[in-house]
Amino acid sequence: MGEKVEKTEFSREDRTRYRQKIRRSLDVFATMLRESRFDFERPMTGMEIELNLIDGNADPAMANAEVLGAIADPDFQTELGQFNIEINLPPRRLAGDDVADLEKGLRASLNHAEGKARTVGVHMVTIGILPTLRREHLTGEALSANPRYSLLNEQIFAARGEDLDIRIDGVDRLAVTTDSIAPEAACTSTQLHLQVSPAQFAAYWNASQVISGIQVALGANSPLLFGRELWRETRIPLFEQATDTRSEEIRAQGVRPRVWFGERWITSVFDLFEENVRYFPALLPICDGDDPADLLERGDIPALSELRLHNGTVYRWNRPIYDVVNGRPHLRVENRVLPAGPTVADTIANAAFYYGLARSLAEAERPVWTQLSFRAAEENFHACARHGIDASVFWPGVGTVPVTELVLRRLLPQAADGLDRWGVSPAQRDRLMGIIEQRCLRQRNGASWQVETLHELEKQGLDRQRALHEMLRRYLPLMHDNLPVHEWPAGA
Repeated sequence: MGEKVEKTEFSREDRTRYRQKIRRSLDVFATMLRESRFDFERPMTGMEIELNLIDGNADPAMANAEVLGAIADPDFQTELGQFNIEINLPPRRLAGDDVADLEKGLRASLNHAEGKARTVGVHMVTIGILPTLRREHLTGEALSANPRYSLLNEQIFAARGEDLDIRIDGVDRLAVTTDSIAPEAACTSTQLHLQVSPAQFAAYWNASQVISGIQVALGANSPLLFGRELWRETRIPLFEQATDTRSEEIRAQGVRPRVWFGERWITSVFDLFEENVRYFPALLPICDGDDPADLLERGDIPALSELRLHNGTVYRWNRPIYDVVNGRPHLRVENRVLPAGPTVADTIANAAFYYGLARSLAEAERPVWTQLSFRAAEENFHACARHGIDASVFWPGVGTVPVTELVLRRLLPQAADGLDRWGVSPAQRDRLMGIIEQRCLRQRNGASWQVETLHELEKQGLDRQRALHEMLRRYLPLMHDNLPVHEWPAGA
């Protein structure tokens, strides 16, 4: 999202040239999948976590430039909103006790960054949607200074031709109109990367789609927006609407949205990139000077920059990634469904559950997606976003079942088996899967804690805005203590 761009105006010739170049790049990508040696012998994982910035009153702090200047660490980068930053963790393997080292390193990095942020009067929060956000915080002036963000904003609204309506019916109802993509900045997420081979990609992507709803139900941490209690993971409907380039009439014609669950199981990573080119017009038609076919013919590895830039403007919940590192191409599944937080321990447990379950399902003799319609997987996804840990889902061989029961009886053992296949130590496997197990047994995740605490404060006589601020103040020390959220005291 934060990749810099230089050009800010596009002609009709730019768009024609871009379409020709991206189709040529797609042909080259197909050739590479057949002939090139992709890097996958030592599979790596990666993680990105988006963070919210608040001031001493627990209100959003529009200060990411000052905070990043104070932190002065290239692992921390800008994000869409001035009250957001992001940490990008270096790729690493899962084997042995590496997940424990990852957790320790992440905590150290965040604690160091928090100390630096405090020098400019700011605190960092890992939470899906900042509960103290108000509508006046999310205007075009809230966008970060990176020219890419203002350019995306212009291009999305040029494609729409009108302001954006956001409608979310949950416990409460939200109906707002906006003239910028700033509401997207409210959606702070954890993004998990998994490097796979071209031959394995389809199985891992399909598996990721199957379990996306389960992940959201277990990890929901975004129940509140603009003072309204909405879905348990309100990020999902908000993000789907906040970057929608379609007018009402275009939607009625069945044109696909840019924030997209998808519509079918795939047989190759090529399917996803081909869909991107076939279905979605360019938002940023920027071409480099390279000819990818000539580069490949010379024995070089093309960057396919147009294909990658276009892929970055199609917001799949599980996105395909092509990249070149040290002269070798590789593929990754980028899993984008989880919110940030509540704690580092919860984040690492969520990641371990995903990595373990995805491997177990991807390597199964009879893949679960051959027994489940794609539509059912999408319905599970939205049901879990709406109801969180209280959701029920449809699962092959089981029928409709509470998600916690499905996880406890079937999916946790499969996730543990997958972690064994990755070579994760038994002690770390059991510790992290134990966090997921207890979350299910206690029916407690970040979203349920937020709502329960909010309602308790309102019973004590606080109005909604004061209760939201007080709830967030109570959230912060628990987040820093790194106790998994299932151990947080009710209404604390």
